[in-house]
Amino acid sequence: MRIIALISIFDFMIAESSYIRVVFGLKLKQYRQKKNWSLQDLATKTGLSKSYLNEIENGKKYPKHDKIIQLSEALQCTFDDLVSTKLDKSLIPINDVLQSDFFKEIPLDLFGINKSNLISIISEAPKKVTAFINALIEISQNYNLGKERFYFAVMRSFQELYDNHFPEIEDAAAEFAQENQLKLSKDLKSEILEQLLRETFDYTINSVDFSQDYALNKLRSLFIPEKKLLLLNNRLDNNQKVFILAKEIGFNYLKLASRPNTYSWLDFSSFEEILNNFYASYFAGCLLISKTELIEKTGEFFDQREWNPQNLDSLIKHFTDSPETFYYRLTNILSSEFGIKDLFYLCFVKKDNSDKIQILKELHLNHQQAPHSNNTNEHYCRRWIAVKNLHHLKENETLTDAQISHYKDQSVSYLVISTSQKNPFSDGSNRSYCLGILLNNQTLKKISFATSSQLRTIEVGVTCESCSIRDCEVRQSPPVRLDKEQFNLDMKKSIEKIRKSLI
Repeated sequence: MRIIALISIFDFMIAESSYIRVVFGLKLKQYRQKKNWSLQDLATKTGLSKSYLNEIENGKKYPKHDKIIQLSEALQCTFDDLVSTKLDKSLIPINDVLQSDFFKEIPLDLFGINKSNLISIISEAPKKVTAFINALIEISQNYNLGKERFYFAVMRSFQELYDNHFPEIEDAAAEFAQENQLKLSKDLKSEILEQLLRETFDYTINSVDFSQDYALNKLRSLFIPEKKLLLLNNRLDNNQKVFILAKEIGFNYLKLASRPNTYSWLDFSSFEEILNNFYASYFAGCLLISKTELIEKTGEFFDQREWNPQNLDSLIKHFTDSPETFYYRLTNILSSEFGIKDLFYLCFVKKDNSDKIQILKELHLNHQQAPHSNNTNEHYCRRWIAVKNLHHLKENETLTDAQISHYKDQSVSYLVISTSQKNPFSDGSNRSYCLGILLNNQTLKKISFATSSQLRTIEVGVTCESCSIRDCEVRQSPPVRLDKEQFNLDMKKSIEKIRKSLI
C-alpha cells in the first residue's frame, strides 16, 4: 500500500553514507560554480555524462575512486579537497541544517518535497536559508512550541493535505473485517477483538489495577513488545477498551513496527511513531464505524429540514457511545463523499475547578479557517457553542447543540455542531467536541437544516484579545492585540499624511 510504503522515507538523512553523498555533491557544485561552469561544461571536460554529474550534485550517487580523480583534475583541486567532509566556510550553515533533528526527522516526502531539490535550494544561499530555519526554531521556542507540539502540527498538516481521508487504510480495515467475519457496528464486542489479538497476533492481554500508583492511575494501556503483552487499565469503559484493542489490531495488520507503547503519550523517539499511531487509530475508527453505513445515515441526517439536537444524539448512539469517535469519523468522509472540505474539528477540555478552556485536538481541512488553537494563553471566545456547553454541563450529562457562528472579523459563517460530556476517564474535567462547516452555496444545498429557524446566528470572535465585538457580555480580556494592531495602523496613516504634506 502507498501509505505503508511512505514509512521508508524516514531513514533518508540519518545514515552516514547519505550525509557523505550530500556533502560531496555540495562541494562539487561549489567548485564548479567557482569556475562559472555549467554541468555540460564539466561533463565535456571530464567525459562524464551530464545526468550522472547531476545525480552526484544532488546527493543521489557517490562517484568511484577513478571518477573522483577525473573531477579533481578538471576542477584543479586535490582528491582530498573533494572527499573531505569538511565544508567551506560558506557551506558551514548547511552542515548545521543537515545534522539537525529538523532535517533528519521531518518527512518532507510526505508533503511532496523532493530532498534533492531542497538541498539544491539550500546550497544556493546557505546562510539565508539557514537563517530562515533558525528563525522558525526561535519562534517555536518563544511561543512554547516544543518538539511534541511541532511534530503534532506537522502531523495535522499531513492529515489536512489528504483531507483526512486515507482510502488504503479504509480498504485494509474492510479487508480485515471480511477475513475475520466481523460486523462493523456498535455491537462489536471487546471479547472478539481480544480473541483476534491472541489467536492471530499471539498477544497476551491482562486487566490491571493501576490505581495503586498515582502516576499510572490515568494510564489507559501499556504494551510490552518483548512479550507481546498488553496491559489494560481495569477502569476502562467498554468504548475505550474496544478502541484500544482495535488500534492494536491496526498496528499489527498494517505492520507498523515503530509505535508508542502507551495509549497516553509519554514520549516518542521519532516522527514515525506519531505517524504510525495515527494510521493505527484511523484503522480502529474504520473498524468501529462502517464507512458505508455512516455515509447513508449522515445523508439522511443532512436531508432533515429542521435542526433537532435529539436527531444528532440518536445518530451518534446508532454508531457508538463515544461522541468523540463519531465526530472524528465524520471528518474522514465529509470531504471525500459529500464534497465538504471547508470544515474544522475541535476538542475542548475544561476542569471543574478552573475557568480555563484548552483546545486538546484540532483539525482543519482548509487552513484559512478560524478558530485555531494558540499557545499564548489568550482567551477563546465564550460565545462558541462548544465553550458555552462546557460551562452549562451538569453532572453525568451529555449536551448537544448547534449554532450559526458568524466570525465578525473574518466575515464568514459556520454551522457549528457540538456535543459535550464529562470525560469518562478523568475526574474533574469535561470535554466538548465540535464540527464546524463553512456555510456557502454548496453546503447550504447539502445540509437542509442549515437554514432552520431553530438555529441561532451568533457573532463570535477567535480570542478576546483579538476580537472587535466591543459590547460582548462574556468577554474575558480586553482586545489588547487588536488595539495594538489598530494603533500601529493609525500611526502608519499619520506618517503617510505627514509625508504627503512635505512632498
